[in-house]
Amino acid sequence: MDWVAYLAKDHAWSAENGNWLGPVKGLLCLDHGGHPVAWNPKESVKGSSAPSRPSRASRASRPSRPSRPSRPSRPSTPSGGWSSMSFYAWVGQ
Repeated sequence: MDWVAYLAKDHAWSAENGNWLGPVKGLLCLDHGGHPVAWNPKESVKGSSAPSRPSRASRASRPSRPSRPSRPSRPSTPSGGWSSMSFYAWVGQ
């Protein structure tokens, strides 16, 4: 399991280059257009309007390797649809 992003100030940031990936509402990760990219099965899945770009967060230190999680089920399609970006394209911005 690779460390690809970190959360700071309700936003996701790339672990590789520190770029802003998008807002995080609960544990629902959105792209720059407000469309869902990644989610937690315990959160309701819904999009939002395009968010404002926040100021850059300080880089997080690399965490210890976590245990392997179980695979969640895919939720129903949110209003506004899914992001056109794959998770890896979103993280690689």
